[in-house]
Amino acid sequence: MAKTLFIIDGHSQIYRAYFAPFRDLTSPTGEPTRATYVFCSMLLKLLADKTPDYVAMAIDGPAEKLRRRADYADYKITRKPTPDDFHPQAERMIDIVRTMGIPVLAAEGYEADDIMATAAAKFAADDLDVVLVSRDKDLDQLLGDHVVMYDPMKDETVDANTIEQTKGYPPEKAIEVQTLAGDSTDNIPGVAGIGPKTAAKLIAKYGSAAEVLAHADELTPKQSENVRAAADVIELSRKLVTLDTNVPIDLDLSAMEFAGIDASAVGPVFAELGFNRLIDRLPAIATAEADEAAPPPKMDVESVAADSGRTSAADFDYRCVDTPEALAELAKQLAGVKRLAVDTETTGTRPMWVELVGISLSWEPGRAYYIPVKGPLGAATLDVDAVRGALGPVLADATVKKIGHNFKYDRIVLENAGFELAGDVFDTMIAAHVLNSSRVTYKMDALAAELLDHQCIPIEEVIGRGRNQITMDAAPIEAVTPYAAEDADITLRLADVLEGQLADEGLTELFVELEMPLMPVLAEMERRGIRVDPQRLKRMEIELSARADELREQIIEAAGEQFNLDSPKQLAVVLFEKLSLPIIKRTKTGPSTDASVLEELAVEHELPGLLLDYRKLTKLLGTYLKALAACIHPKTGRVHTSFHQAGTETGRLSSSGPNLQNIPVRSEEGRRIRSAFVAPKGCLLLSADYSQVELRVLAHMCEDATLLATFADDQDIHRIVAAEVFRVPVAAVTDSQRGAAKAVNFGIIYGQTAFGLSRSLRIPRAEAQEFILRYHHRFPRITEFLQTCVAHAKEDGYVETILGRRRRIANIDAQNAQHRAAAERLAINSVVQGSAADLIKCAMVNIDRRITAENRPSRLLLQIHDELLLEVPAADAEAESAMVVEEMSGAIEMSVPLKVDVGIGPNWLDAK
Repeated sequence: MAKTLFIIDGHSQIYRAYFAPFRDLTSPTGEPTRATYVFCSMLLKLLADKTPDYVAMAIDGPAEKLRRRADYADYKITRKPTPDDFHPQAERMIDIVRTMGIPVLAAEGYEADDIMATAAAKFAADDLDVVLVSRDKDLDQLLGDHVVMYDPMKDETVDANTIEQTKGYPPEKAIEVQTLAGDSTDNIPGVAGIGPKTAAKLIAKYGSAAEVLAHADELTPKQSENVRAAADVIELSRKLVTLDTNVPIDLDLSAMEFAGIDASAVGPVFAELGFNRLIDRLPAIATAEADEAAPPPKMDVESVAADSGRTSAADFDYRCVDTPEALAELAKQLAGVKRLAVDTETTGTRPMWVELVGISLSWEPGRAYYIPVKGPLGAATLDVDAVRGALGPVLADATVKKIGHNFKYDRIVLENAGFELAGDVFDTMIAAHVLNSSRVTYKMDALAAELLDHQCIPIEEVIGRGRNQITMDAAPIEAVTPYAAEDADITLRLADVLEGQLADEGLTELFVELEMPLMPVLAEMERRGIRVDPQRLKRMEIELSARADELREQIIEAAGEQFNLDSPKQLAVVLFEKLSLPIIKRTKTGPSTDASVLEELAVEHELPGLLLDYRKLTKLLGTYLKALAACIHPKTGRVHTSFHQAGTETGRLSSSGPNLQNIPVRSEEGRRIRSAFVAPKGCLLLSADYSQVELRVLAHMCEDATLLATFADDQDIHRIVAAEVFRVPVAAVTDSQRGAAKAVNFGIIYGQTAFGLSRSLRIPRAEAQEFILRYHHRFPRITEFLQTCVAHAKEDGYVETILGRRRRIANIDAQNAQHRAAAERLAINSVVQGSAADLIKCAMVNIDRRITAENRPSRLLLQIHDELLLEVPAADAEAESAMVVEEMSGAIEMSVPLKVDVGIGPNWLDAK
């Protein structure tokens, strides 16, 4: 039987011990010992249960001297500083390990993971199994026939087979997956938008990160864009995530041999710290000599335990309110409070589907309270009605300013639980987005690390992760309390910092007058939801599935053989070898079969066209019909999408769960999906859509006389522009000339190029270039405006919308011409599209104010790009339509009239 070498991931286990849910402890001399106790308890259990033949502990070298920082200065730069009492306990734990006779392995410039990788490479053999005592995903790449990972806190062993079954890839592909996914914890750049699951799928298909890059044109448009944008950092990411198996360190196996602990050496240390219970466990793993020694005297550890229900760390005072008396006392303390940070814990992440677990409150930095209303069986919790009675008045007090992070979520949860909320709100997530819409993340933990130098308790420490993850109501309340209370405390602290930054940057008005009033409007829209007819969805699903089956048969018949329609490789063989169709473009692995290629080949043969239709149908079936049906709430019969104010860099709203912004409208089948969105009996849906809003914004900003006059007279802007460019009377403009003008009008803010215009209109590039030159010559004010946008980006590093919303523009001075041109297009687009976003947000706030102030019967349901969808009683449709048009057309004073197209019908399709 092979012997075992256990290598403990030192700092990882020390860190976990520090944040483990356990009562506060200090030694008789006042030394903080909670983490030390947890770590030593874990270590004793590990040694007793596993009886290793050899054991050692690896720790990181000095952080400032890590070799990875030489390759990437920002490596681990986002790591949050540890609390004051962390380092003394960490040093104490390392000393105890050495006192136990266990070697502590370290090498300057290297991390514990590298040392473990070197040891695994050296010792894993037929007669020695290496056990890595850790749960760090970075070690996945090391697992193999004689190397496993062991998590002592969960008593779980992870081997190569476990990795493949749970994560979808074998250990030998772990480096490739991590290269794509990056690591936010260590600040390792990966590919934006690609997490571990997506990375695993891509690596399973292409084999390596380099091959994913080589096949970028086969990915979704967004993935393709992000992969190409990360081309310069992929090799760097690979280098950073690859563990070093050749650390220059002396690994003497004989020094790691374990025959037990010298209790005579360890016992006095435990006695000094007051670890009486651990002293009792020493004989089980002591050496024979130590067993004969008299045990040291015991000391009373219970006398130094912290009060039940309270967790303290340094200057933090976090308390659990779990008795009626404590709740009453809390209510008294809230009297006279002028601002209050509020956070909720729930059973999930979808606000309309979750249950309230607890509420956290903070009104003074460093002090917070957690009030549990749900918890594990037998846990002390409070009745939600009692909590509502005690806390309801302050939450409903309009004079108390509420502070939250993603407060829209908490608002929905609290209102669904019967709480009323009133008063001004400061949302730290939205504030951070207004200040910088280009952040990678707006999570509270990341903002706390950046702005407060504070490292928050990871949620995984409370509810676990992966298949072992539990819901918050199942977690021990003593573990939830510090985590939940910290959320409220840190949110309060962030508000103080962000409020000052908004003032310094001149962005307070945008935040206070637009974004914060919009938040409760969106919350009510999400709570209200929109009715969706499941039977209509099912009928469409059956119909489109039958149509997809027919198309599949036609494609096989056209190909003359059976093949996998979803395999690009097999399709390429059919198209280019069997049918001898021309190869339009190539990838590194062969001819491309993407949509643009199929569109060009459709004129050569029927199969590409049929395949395009098939792909569209299967996407409609999987992405929309089936997904929408699953999103219908069982209690309301409605779909409750979540709107995101911090979801885009331009300021436009986005949505998820489901994403209703992307419901297709160009195909007949796609448009029919909207017919499943229906009004309840006695009501109609009212669709109000801004007409050509971005062109009107462009006209307002560039002040071109022709554009202004055209919109003022409500003429056909595309026909007028075509007449100007081609120098012909308006009546003489041909359809092709109008089409060219329309393409450039809409493409101008996206940086329309001759290449793009020639492809969209199927005209020679020279002809397209000539048209664009004429356009700019005839409309010099537009050209000047575009140049001004770029100049502002170069000078200030950002551009501004009509209401002063900012977007930072990277690469505006890049040496690479392609990167620079892309940044210039982004600068122009951000001004126009961002201003259109400002416009419809103003309209939503104003419409909601009218509805509330005048007790009107209409209700906002959805915002989709430039369109608002409302539910109105049939009898009031005309009056509500007039009100909506009035507010939308006057949302922002502009030099051109804002036209609103209105439609009314029993479902969304008919309303359009």
